[in-house]
Amino acid sequence: MNVARTWIFPIIRIVLVAAIATALVKLAFFPSGAEASDPNVPTGQIVEPQIPVALGTITNDVTLPGTVQADPAVPVRATGVGTVDEVFAQAGQTVAEGDTLYDIKVETIREPVETTDATGMVIVTQPRPTITYAKVFAPIAGVLSSLTVLPGQSVAVGDTGGQIAPPSFSVSGSLSPDQQYRLLNQPTEASITITNGPAPFTCTNLSITTPLAGADSGRAPGDSGTGSAGGGTTVRCGIPSDVTVFSGLAAQITIAGGKAENVLVVPTTAVKGSAKTGIVWAVLPDGTTEERPVTLGMTDGTSIEISSGLADGDLINQFVPGAVTPDENGCVTNADGSVECGGDMGMGR
Repeated sequence: MNVARTWIFPIIRIVLVAAIATALVKLAFFPSGAEASDPNVPTGQIVEPQIPVALGTITNDVTLPGTVQADPAVPVRATGVGTVDEVFAQAGQTVAEGDTLYDIKVETIREPVETTDATGMVIVTQPRPTITYAKVFAPIAGVLSSLTVLPGQSVAVGDTGGQIAPPSFSVSGSLSPDQQYRLLNQPTEASITITNGPAPFTCTNLSITTPLAGADSGRAPGDSGTGSAGGGTTVRCGIPSDVTVFSGLAAQITIAGGKAENVLVVPTTAVKGSAKTGIVWAVLPDGTTEERPVTLGMTDGTSIEISSGLADGDLINQFVPGAVTPDENGCVTNADGSVECGGDMGMGR
């Protein structure tokens, strides 16, 4: 036992200390080949996501928020130059189209009559003016919301003497330029869903109007100026008379722009361009990519139809080079801090 304490254990400790010291020296002054590489040089690789071109179906439904509003009142305009003779209606009264509201006494000056008496003198006689009455009719059916003319009041053609509020309602909303690209053909109907209202219904008198430069108030004809941004493209659709609604209700307008089945489909993020023509980055057999022009068809804001330029199974980059990659929710954050998601993002940045 004394021998072990005197010789064996000290020798073991010396051997262990020497082994540890040797290991530390090797780590400090003789690193392995992998560890000897420059730590400032990145060793990872960035791989562009790639997807195959495949057949699919695109349903091109353009959905936008809208507001229910009463149809604008129609003005009652004078149809002659003269003075108001009789008023046959009063404000607040319900009228039918064609009802007489008031009439106008119109005096037409006649040409002077020249006669010659027995002495040969020419006598000029001014006949009495011709009296006629121009009736002013209700242009539409509704409630006479105002009637401001009074008997004896002078009026001229086109003067507004009242307003008739129709009993009808419309739903309207603003259509963005990007959404207009998706409507390749002029639609004639839309599906309307009233928030917390009746079941969805179809309106068949859909109109899409953009005010012309210099138009009064920057509004489309018939636009009352509420519910949509002035100066932009407005979608308007009349609500059937058998549907009960109230002005100010929120609504959703869904315009069917068509459906394409069994067509080549790629994500909009893979295409630079969004209407008629575009560019994709096709993956070549050696792994490199090349720009390839394509012809575009229908889009739903997330996917887009490829009419020509690619074949089923071709491999392309999922994102346009330099574009911001969406997060897991399909949204991107712009430099100004704004966030765009899904179909709101520019197709092919």
